[in-house]
This record gives sequence, C-alpha cells and structure tokens, in this order.
Amino acid sequence: MTLLIGLAALFAYFASDLPDSSELWREGATPKITLLSADGSPIMRQGVSQGAPIRLADLPLHVPDAVLAVEDRNFYHHFGANPVSILRALIVNVTRGEVRQGGSTITQQLAKNVFLTGDQTIKRKIQELMLAVWLERKFTKQEILTLYLNRVYFGAGAYGVDAASYRYFGKSAKHLSLGEAAVLAGLLKAPSRYAPTNNPDDAGKRGRLVIEQMVEAGFLTREQADRVIADPVLLASPRFEAAPYFVDQVLRETRKITGDLDADLFVFTTFDPKVQAAAETGLIAGAAMAGSEMDEVEAAAVFLDGEGAVRAMIGGRDYAKSQFNRAAQAQRQPGSAFKPIVYLASLSNGKSPDAMVVDAPVTIGTWAPGNYKDKYYGDVSMREALALSLNSAAVRVQEETGRQSVRDIARQLGWKGNLETGPSLALGVDEISPMGLAGVYAPFANGGLQIEPHLVERIETADGDLVYARKGAVVGEVADAEAIAELNEMLEAVVTWGTGRAAKVPGYRTVGKTGTSQDSRDAWFAGHAGGLVGVVWIGRDDNKPMNNVTGGRAPAIIWREMMARALPPPSYVAPVIDEDPIAAILQMDG
Repeated sequence: MTLLIGLAALFAYFASDLPDSSELWREGATPKITLLSADGSPIMRQGVSQGAPIRLADLPLHVPDAVLAVEDRNFYHHFGANPVSILRALIVNVTRGEVRQGGSTITQQLAKNVFLTGDQTIKRKIQELMLAVWLERKFTKQEILTLYLNRVYFGAGAYGVDAASYRYFGKSAKHLSLGEAAVLAGLLKAPSRYAPTNNPDDAGKRGRLVIEQMVEAGFLTREQADRVIADPVLLASPRFEAAPYFVDQVLRETRKITGDLDADLFVFTTFDPKVQAAAETGLIAGAAMAGSEMDEVEAAAVFLDGEGAVRAMIGGRDYAKSQFNRAAQAQRQPGSAFKPIVYLASLSNGKSPDAMVVDAPVTIGTWAPGNYKDKYYGDVSMREALALSLNSAAVRVQEETGRQSVRDIARQLGWKGNLETGPSLALGVDEISPMGLAGVYAPFANGGLQIEPHLVERIETADGDLVYARKGAVVGEVADAEAIAELNEMLEAVVTWGTGRAAKVPGYRTVGKTGTSQDSRDAWFAGHAGGLVGVVWIGRDDNKPMNNVTGGRAPAIIWREMMARALPPPSYVAPVIDEDPIAAILQMDG
C-alpha cells in the first residue's frame, strides 16, 4: 500500500504542471497564422515557415520510410517509448550526472515539440514519456506520424515536411524524390547544423547515411540505394527578399477580418512567387540601368491581375532597414499618372482620341500651370496630348469635360482619397498609394470593371473551418468597353512614341502612363501588359525633390524589367540601344 501511495504521489508530482493537451494542433498559447501563396506553397514569415498540414497518404512512401529508418525503426511496435533505448540512455545519464542521451521515439519527440520546452532535465523526460503514452492511447500510429511530420523542425525556419520541402527544394512534399526525402530525414538529428542551406556537405553525408539506414531497415535494396546515392540532390534557389512587405500587409488585412479570433489560421493569399521573383530581379536590373538616378531614393511596386488580386509587392529597397510599406501605406502625388482619368471622362462624354485640343499657356484665376520646360505644341489631338503628357492640354480637356465628371470617373475607378475641387485636379495633386493607383488602373486592363485590390482570398482554421471567403471580384462598371478601348489606344501611344518609351515590353502590347509630381518629388510608371497591372514609384521618404527624375526614366525602365520577367513567353530580350538609354528617353513628362 505504501508503495502504491508513493507511486501515486510521484505521478501527481510530475503531472501537476503538464500542459493542456486538448488542442494538439496548436503550437503554443499564441495562435499561429500560416500564409499560403496562390499556388499553395507556404510563405516565409520572419524566418519561420509553417507548412499546410499534409496527410500521410499524400506523401510518397519513401518520405515516412526515410524518417522511420533513421529516427524510430520500431515505431509501429512500441507503446510510445522504447524500453531498451530508455534503459541505455538512463545508464549514460546517471553515469554522467546529467541528461546526455534521449532515447526518444517519434511519439516522445512529438510530445516534446508540441507540449514541452527543450529543457534537458529528468523531470522533463518523465513528462515526455507520460505524454507519449497518452498520445499512443488517443491516436493511431498513422495519426501520430502525420502530426510529427507536420510539426517537426527541419532547420532554416521551416516547421513541417511541406514547409521544409518548399524551403529547400521549391516544391510540395508530395513530390519529394527519394534522395530529397533522405536529406530532410537527415536534418532531424541537428536541423541547424545539417541544414543544406548552411552546410551542404554535411547535409549530403547525412542524406547518404539515411539511405544506408533504409537499406538496413529493409526499406530499400542495395541496388536502389546505389542509384539514389549516384544521383545528386539539387537545392532550389533562395526565396524572396522583398516578400516580407507582402506578408506584413496580409497580416494587417487578416487582423481586420478575424479580430480577436483565438485559433490557428491558414490564410490563402493572392501571392504569386514567380511574379514576386520577377519584381525583385527587375528592380535590381532596372536600378542598375537607371544608374545615379536611384542613389539615395526609395522604391515601391505593386502587381495585380484584372480582378484585383495582388500578385507581388515591394514596399521598399531594404526591409531590414525600413519596414514601412511604401507600396500600401505611403500616400504620394501621382502627377501626370492621373491624366488618363481626365481623358477617360472626356471619352465617356463622347469625345474621340483624335479630337483636337489647344496646347498653349492657360490661366484659370491666378493659377497658370506650365508644360515641361515650357514647351508648347499648339493644336494637338487628345492622343498626342496624353502621349506627350502636356499639362495645359490636360487642363483644357478637364475644364471642357467638367471637374465633377473627372472626380466621378475617379471614384468609379476606385479612387478612395480626397480629390481636389480646383483646376489642379487634372495634374494629379491628390495623394494615393501605389497599391491604390494599381487598383485605379485595373479597369483599363479588364475592360472597364472596378475592382478592389486584395491580398486575401480565404481564411480557415487549422481544423478546416471557414472563417472568411472573398465574395466576387467586380465592384461595378466604370465605363463602356469602347471608351476603355480608346483610352488604351492612347496609353499605347505613350509607350510607343511618347514619354513612356522606356517601358515597352518586347513581344507584348504595352500601355501605361508616366507621372512626375512637382519638383520631381515623386516619379511613377503605371500600366498593364499581358493582363497584369503594375505600378512603380520612386521618391524620398522625406518628400524632398529628386535630381530631375521623371516617370519616363527610372520608373519606366524598372517597370519594363519587372513586367518582362513576370509575363510568360515570348521571353524577354533587352532592347539594343546605341546611344545612352537615359538620353534616348523623351524628356517631356509633366
């Protein structure tokens, strides 16, 4: 009796501070949010990636076999612990006077990863054993192995086999080869040490050891093993540097939608890895071509489809230095990038792109805007006026059409902010974010339908319950298809022979508009090609003037380099320019 009471008291002592095991899929007290790309791949967030849950049945058989061979060959035959391994570890630990060996099964590792800290103490090991026995009683072996594969750490910030597969090999764990599975299984002993991104040689050695263990365990024949060892395993290219801006914005949207909901969430986003990679590479290439214009300035870019789904976002040139998202949070003057709205209002009122307008000095009250370098062209068509970004002509078109009509069209396009009531409205003096301007330009690409720029498609809990699903893409109709088609013809002229020549994407019909605010404080290019809408902004955070930078120069070049890489074939071929590429661009953007 005394012995039983003592054992009960000992059990109560170790069980007194065991964690709550009611929510096994939770990683701790704080709910976790996992962000998924449009293609289902997990997005890296703050160095940690949690893959979407993946079923054991969806994995190739060699994935669990590799893990079992190196971590727990007797997994299907023990009750949660391996007595022989425990006894061996106990002897070593008692001899050394500290915990030096674990002898843990996969079930014990799961218990530790989900419920316990990493403290190496006798008490923690006993609690681990108690939880392992509880797991074995509550779940089947297949469920335990599934939980383990979805929760274990694989290094480089990747939790779960699917996140690790994307992190190292750029694909879902459903498509892992035998060699790749062996490399991942080899990481489990020491994830940080063996991560192939940090230590490829040791990762390769561990992978070969796993293959040998699979042969010893009977999962592979010698011939199969030799073929796998002879076939090199290739890592995927490093993933995105600028994606954190997208992630931050998604988390803001998610908090607005879910409020204080206490649950682990999976957020299905609009993010397109290929477009993001194209934007990042294009920014580097375009900035190099633009040269000194990009010195000490910031940049932002947004790409979305005709339904408003944001496919890529760059909120700044260096996230480590500044987390301020200029793509979504900065409010800047679009300058002449506003002018297409003026001309769309005129077209909607029955005017033709070939309608004539006078380009000459104009005064309204005490306000007298000037053209770039005070150059005037006299009688020009509206197409020419927009292509050459003539300020005085745009103001005359607006005054003839009516400022209220211009404001109405702007609202219908999706403009959310303030709109000037005076004549300077035509020159883009009202502020908007790059993402907001992309939304305004989206109807030019989709035939005249207003959309809402968005980053979240749906949200689910870890248990599969639907929290949010976006309803529809179209908000309303902006203008008839004929007016939109005429405006696109005019915007095509901007790129063909106007101020935006540097933005031309080889092999694609390219339409868009340059924009420069007063004193070159902001420089823009906004447009679309191949169904993809893009906006590039350049400026200084302190809103000080840049050195004569206009939208037709660095922003147009960067936009071209981004868009050309983002679109499918025809493949991008850089244009051959005999003279200096900057000097070749028309210097007449207002």
